[in-house]
Amino acid sequence: MKTVRRIVWISLILAAVMLSAGSVGAQEITIALGSEPTTLDPQLREDGGERAVNDNVYETLMARTPDGSLKPGLVASEPKLVDPKTWEVKLRSGIKFHNGEPFNADAVVYSVKRIIDKKFNSEQISFFSTIVDAKKVDDLTVQIITDGPDPILLSRLYWMKMVPPDYSKDAKFAEAPIGTGPYKFVRWNRGQNLMLEVNTAYWGGVPPMKKVTYRFVSDAGTRLAGLMAGEFDIITNLLPEFTKKVPQAIHILGLEHPIIILNADAGPTKDTRVRKALNLAVDKKALAEGLFEGFAQVAQGQLLSPSFFGFNKDVGPYPYDPEKAKALLKEAGAAGASIEIIGTAGRWLKDREMVEAVAGYWEAVGLKPKVRIFEFNEYLNRLFDRKTRADAIFVVSSNELMDADKSFSAYYKAGGIGSSNSDKDLAGLIDSARTETDPAKRAALYNKAVKHTFDQAYFVWLLNIEDVYGVSKRLNWPGRVDAKMLVSEMRTK
Repeated sequence: MKTVRRIVWISLILAAVMLSAGSVGAQEITIALGSEPTTLDPQLREDGGERAVNDNVYETLMARTPDGSLKPGLVASEPKLVDPKTWEVKLRSGIKFHNGEPFNADAVVYSVKRIIDKKFNSEQISFFSTIVDAKKVDDLTVQIITDGPDPILLSRLYWMKMVPPDYSKDAKFAEAPIGTGPYKFVRWNRGQNLMLEVNTAYWGGVPPMKKVTYRFVSDAGTRLAGLMAGEFDIITNLLPEFTKKVPQAIHILGLEHPIIILNADAGPTKDTRVRKALNLAVDKKALAEGLFEGFAQVAQGQLLSPSFFGFNKDVGPYPYDPEKAKALLKEAGAAGASIEIIGTAGRWLKDREMVEAVAGYWEAVGLKPKVRIFEFNEYLNRLFDRKTRADAIFVVSSNELMDADKSFSAYYKAGGIGSSNSDKDLAGLIDSARTETDPAKRAALYNKAVKHTFDQAYFVWLLNIEDVYGVSKRLNWPGRVDAKMLVSEMRTK
């Protein structure tokens, strides 16, 4: 840790000499991101870099307040349930996309059908798999059809971005986005930066920030150096050990849960005893205190925070018990086995460090971990490739729906975009919970799924980390529980 700090502070000294803070306009800000977007198509990938930009360009039918409460977005009022499978949506009038295309029922129907089309192959599809159709009633009314009762459709509509029907067919769409939001795309210099400018015709009122530039900086120390030199106004994934040294530090118990997905279908991790041993071998409390200096909590054996619907209060973390881990590995005939673990660097706070720390714990119980760190685009390809699954894949799951459905359909359910099991019983529980409208019965189904998954040790559950940002002196921004960086909520002093 001392070596890391020394390197970072050398970077800060160099930054003070080499980086010019410049004369940034009072209504212009610069945000440093840990990863560059892989695309700017808001419906295609599950990509945090893309969302950081597109959350300001595109909008959704439902929105959230900074504390997470749902509210109308592009809808004029909260959607109403017409029958158990049909929701009616009334839209705001007079809204246009940045290129002049009208935002109306046709745009909503197109956006819904586009993202649920299996041929489109969206990495977000599991979040919307209950939706089977959308129908136009009139220019400002749409009916959204589900395959059964869907108790969290409004939360799904908070996630699904609306796209322009005509322009989204253009080859330039994934590189030059057009939405209805408060900011418009200017240019994308790949590998360097991306710029947005205020939408002076924004239906919700013109926000004060006129321009925002996103810089792509994977190294945490370099982001910190840029903040200290006045080059950046916000940096993501601030190293916890430097929270007291930056102009402002914002930390909010967030939605992110780092986990290791274990392959339950092949390789040494096919054996439940091995998967349990991999859990017992890791000292999660030491990770929370050593890597995050207390800006994290030990995960409670589930990919849910206590505030999420479906959280099982009776399931806690696997204890740290390396001796029992060794015994299980020996019993399974896996002592000394090689374990491939895949990760990335710079996308999430201390992602590489977590992967390497976990590998160190596994090595300490006699295993031979093989760490493979990929750049983010290739990492996503491997995470979402169901044909070839590594023994272990590190991921940080962020659940903005604040409901078990999002995490469970993506990572727990057999066939989910990030799952590594073929457990039909578990899939059945998740499918049943998806359409159960009685909250008590639905909670019971998820509680059963949580316990079953814990017993099978399909993951190594690690932490629930806080979102930690470094902020310049001149910027006022309180942060949000859903981790969105909405520039329209930012103010300069």
